Amino acid sequence: MLLAGNAILPAAMNKPLVSTYLKLVCVAMFWGGTFIAGRMIANTIPHMIAASGRFLVACALLIPLAWKLEGGLPRLTRQQAQATFALGATGIFLYNICFFKALSLMPAGRTALFVALNPIVTALALALFFRERLGMRKWLGILIAFVGAAVIITRGDLQGAVHDISQSVGTGELIMFCAISGWAAYTIIGRHALKGLTPIAATTYASLWGLLLLSAGAVTEIPGMDWGLVTWQVLAAIVYLGACGTVIGFVWYYEGVKALGPARTAVFNNLVPVFGISFGAVMLGEPILASMVIGGLLVIAGVTLTNR
Repeated sequence: MLLAGNAILPAAMNKPLVSTYLKLVCVAMFWGGTFIAGRMIANTIPHMIAASGRFLVACALLIPLAWKLEGGLPRLTRQQAQATFALGATGIFLYNICFFKALSLMPAGRTALFVALNPIVTALALALFFRERLGMRKWLGILIAFVGAAVIITRGDLQGAVHDISQSVGTGELIMFCAISGWAAYTIIGRHALKGLTPIAATTYASLWGLLLLSAGAVTEIPGMDWGLVTWQVLAAIVYLGACGTVIGFVWYYEGVKALGPARTAVFNNLVPVFGISFGAVMLGEPILASMVIGGLLVIAGVTLTNR
């Protein structure tokens, strides 16, 4: 039973709310699992082919879903076409190329921790480019999150990184920062430029644009592709990324936004690196370093304070 003001609500009335919470936990689990699936694929097949496969699956599911839930996809205005193309170029094309490349260079758990910085990078971009004011609480949250990120990136050796930053920040870390920047751009574009489009319509069009861009790049990778490496495990990982990591995750996440509001729903994103690290340790045998735990907790605390 839950308390609402001075009234007590019967447990039966709270089943939809409990269902929403469970779905949001599953979303975090699915998104944490994308780093394991991505890691399995990243060192096996070319990255644009892998990303194209992911969004081919996603589009094949999103289009009928849009017809079922909304009666089809709306005709785009010129501004909406430009905005959805920008979404596809940043959050689909750029993010996924960097996502797979980073996973080919870094452990899945470590990569998942970097993604926890997405809200912080987005907040800073809004302040720098759109002059959104950040209060002292948000700046404190950003500072705490970046201290946590520094602990993760340097593996706890902050002093050593000051003397030789190349020991801590390699190609994988830089590429993952590019991925985070791409997703921050996706978030900001979606916030400011998609008036009149539902989340499902915007995501479907963005995925179609992204698939078009990724497919154009994948064509150049086909001649060097070793098709003998495309095992059922690789295909299963691609289907997982497209179906669970993209479509189901998106639908359930926005169900949470509708039921709980964006702020309460966003808190569940903090579980993504927890699942990513846990799955990496259990499924891939990756070590869980003390710096990952301490830094991850600082990042989560900073993100929570910033989005409070």
